Amino acid sequence: MPAPLTLFSLPCAGASAAMYLRWRRRLPSWVRVQPIELPGRGERLHETPEKTFDALAARLCDELAMNPSQRYALFGHSMGALLAYRVAHCLRARMRPLPVALLVSACAAPSQQDWKRYADKDSDASLIAELRKQDGTPEEVFGNPELLSMTLGLLGADYRICASFRYQKFPPLPLPIHIFSGRADEIDVSKLEAWRLESAANCSLDWFEGGHFFPRLHEEAFLSTLAQRLAGDAAQLSDVPHAALASS
Repeated sequence: MPAPLTLFSLPCAGASAAMYLRWRRRLPSWVRVQPIELPGRGERLHETPEKTFDALAARLCDELAMNPSQRYALFGHSMGALLAYRVAHCLRARMRPLPVALLVSACAAPSQQDWKRYADKDSDASLIAELRKQDGTPEEVFGNPELLSMTLGLLGADYRICASFRYQKFPPLPLPIHIFSGRADEIDVSKLEAWRLESAANCSLDWFEGGHFFPRLHEEAFLSTLAQRLAGDAAQLSDVPHAALASS
């Protein structure tokens, strides 16, 4: 069994940390799933949310930097993947221990991001159309005005954060990046492959049936592959002092 590892998991746009709670029962016992709640939602509803991508990433970096040194990985789905990437670079700049791996799901590489895609999503109609297209929102949400209004409010705020993202070319991270995608998602393969340029280590790209929310629709296959990737990274790094990774 691999050494224990904490999997910090960042949610997609419009979602909360609750999307990862099921994983605690479905991943191997050596993986400790730690969902990261973003300010302004879920258990952090009372906190003032950040309005820009850089401010949110810096705040998350501050919070992770306060955790005691431990073996961990960063996972993010869609917007969460982009945040995980920027947080990793922020931790590196602060000489904090780095994750053993970065795992990114349903997200084009940072260099391939099109912020204009999110800039015109400022009406309920456009946001509802986006939810319908992604096919990951339960139908009962659309039939519940209060729940739909809350969902649209979160999604709109997150899209404004995504619209504020601007790519900065950083030195490649000294850790593997594992990319996951749905075969029916609209992200072009070239935009996924571009993640490899962000890493100085070996990377992987795994495909699953389904669209943007394939981890939910094909959870068993996805979590099995995710655990295999983490186990491989943990084995390779078993003899490397975790704190030394920050200065690699």
